[in-house]
Amino acid sequence: MRFSRVLAAAALAVACVLLLPYEAMSHARVATADTPAEDFGAACRVRVDGSRVTAYCHNPYPETDRVSLHVECARWWDLDTDGAAVEALPAQTVRLTGRCWKEVASAWVSHGRVS
Repeated sequence: MRFSRVLAAAALAVACVLLLPYEAMSHARVATADTPAEDFGAACRVRVDGSRVTAYCHNPYPETDRVSLHVECARWWDLDTDGAAVEALPAQTVRLTGRCWKEVASAWVSHGRVS
């Protein structure tokens, strides 16, 4: 019985780490002598509500950022999705949505430069 409690506690700890909200993850840009901090990339907030995912990305920089939402589903039979890229123009906020049939395992936003 004691082993099952330890196993349950370990499973709960792993689940808490995997389900941290996007805002809780560290995304700080660090400037070093070799690589200065870059003024590029929209700031994105990702929210998971059941099987639906919504991301709001605001671009405060003068260069356009191409953002795309990626959703990984928890069930093996549920299809993961990579959303279409959307251009976040300077001083613009865009909304990205995605979903799974059942639970969402993780969701994130990728960024790209417009050439």
